[in-house]
Amino acid sequence: MPQHRLALCSQDFLKWFEKTVHRTVKEFRMFSEEDRVLVAVSGGKDSLALWKVLRKLGYSADGLYIDLGIGEYSSRSQERVLALADQLGAELITVNLREELAAIPELREYSSRETCSLCGMVKRYFFNKVARERGYDVVATGHNLDDEAGALLGNVLGWNLRYLGRKLPVLEEEEGFVRKVKPLVRLTEKETALYCILSGIDYIEEECPFSEGAPTISYKEILNSLEEKSPGTKMRFYFEYIRRVAPLFERGVHRELTTCRVCGEPSPAEVCGICRLRERVVNLKGTGRSSTG
Repeated sequence: MPQHRLALCSQDFLKWFEKTVHRTVKEFRMFSEEDRVLVAVSGGKDSLALWKVLRKLGYSADGLYIDLGIGEYSSRSQERVLALADQLGAELITVNLREELAAIPELREYSSRETCSLCGMVKRYFFNKVARERGYDVVATGHNLDDEAGALLGNVLGWNLRYLGRKLPVLEEEEGFVRKVKPLVRLTEKETALYCILSGIDYIEEECPFSEGAPTISYKEILNSLEEKSPGTKMRFYFEYIRRVAPLFERGVHRELTTCRVCGEPSPAEVCGICRLRERVVNLKGTGRSSTG
């Protein structure tokens, strides 16, 4: 691992990986041993590795899986999540999007958002809703260094100030939102994949069928090219942002929030995006039309 100036055997790598997660949790004060943690698990390498590590480190970490209804992809993903839950002896909460709203392939017909953006909005809503209703202190996601550095690059290229100020390892609780944390921000995709392989975690390797052509993939490829020429580029880019740039946004990232009058979840508008989407689905289904019909 040239970016760390390390060469490790398999057993030392597993210890190093777990120690890195533990150090990240402590460094950013993400949560304590007394907190109830809800891990958003998708069936992929990052979230499953995170769930196993947190349980191994002794944290009270349960899993939350959202069945997005994306055909065989979702079925195979859920199989991996169920297998790890059984291996860990941990509680797994499942949300079936078909029952709550509609499957992602169907929701695409009722929204002008790009599929990845739509899916992200839906998942964030249910992460927060389930955590609040069930009394969890924090939601942990499997975002790794590649994810965060790639998203940061995209926001810099577009000078998206709204999101630039929120690309942090910890988003504190505010006005109905539970705290959200990313304990894998010091670890790359390759490192989480290797951890899964060495620790016997079966994960789904294929990408979501709707992610093809997503801009974030291009940003990751750009950073990977730079990383190959100059190891440590991604780490410097992201953590220097946290150290030098993020503090400049502290006064500008506050969002004016209210409570959605329909579902009671926090929202920047009187009716949140999910409830507006649900109303659109119901209305258009009743007329037999899609959003473009």
